[in-house]
Amino acid sequence: MLLSVEHLDKSYKTGRRSSTQVLHDISLSVNQGDALGLVGESGSGKSTIAKCMLRLIRPEQGRIVYDGIDVVNARGADFRRFRREVQMVFQDPYGSLNPRMSVGELIGEGLLVHKLAANAAARRERVAEMMQMVGLTPADMDRYPRSFSGGQRQRIAIARALVIGPRILVCDEPVAALDVSVQAQVINLLQDLQRQLNLAIVFVAHDLAVVRHLCESIVVLHKGRIVETGDRDAIFDAPQDAYTRALIAAVPTPDPQAARAHRARRRQSPATQA
Repeated sequence: MLLSVEHLDKSYKTGRRSSTQVLHDISLSVNQGDALGLVGESGSGKSTIAKCMLRLIRPEQGRIVYDGIDVVNARGADFRRFRREVQMVFQDPYGSLNPRMSVGELIGEGLLVHKLAANAAARRERVAEMMQMVGLTPADMDRYPRSFSGGQRQRIAIARALVIGPRILVCDEPVAALDVSVQAQVINLLQDLQRQLNLAIVFVAHDLAVVRHLCESIVVLHKGRIVETGDRDAIFDAPQDAYTRALIAAVPTPDPQAARAHRARRRQSPATQA
């Protein structure tokens, strides 16, 4: 197990003497090379879990353990290793990139912070390698974010996160602000990178169709609680919780008859019956 969240509680202050609990006893785990989807409607707590995982915010109760490191209380070398090996891609490809920095500076910033390149030439070489890996042209590294489309900016954000060699990528609704056709391109890119780099991915989304394409395991959240968790196919083919069934029912199906026939074949297959 690469990362585990154990009995996490989190509240936000709503006044001088009042607060609202947004996470209730959350426990989940992520293994190396796996993709875990956190799914739920707005306000379900999924983004709060992601921020706790990265120690951007602190929980009131519970533990987060990354590869033996107590994340909530980590200091010194342990905290620096955690910061390098667990990276985040944010939802907004426009607001998450500093408009005053060139693409090369944005992607290479982590190499400077973590002292991972011997000199400027080595840094540019690594940036060029990452740009190619995410489908961007290295010759464009001296351009600024305003010159790129939303999908290209999200590729820049992914390259920036991956350039320092993390083991876990936490993606907080990374395609929600993109057009549908561009969403598919970014999801396919993440899937390719996961396999190529043996990445663990925690993917936060409200769109079950997106999660189904990328994630092997799914955690369904409702009002700050886990209502269902399991293998992707089990969740979609035989959801146990009424809320999960409602989410699945809301997913548009291009060919409903074909989808029903597929589910019927799965139920009748020898592997299912065994």
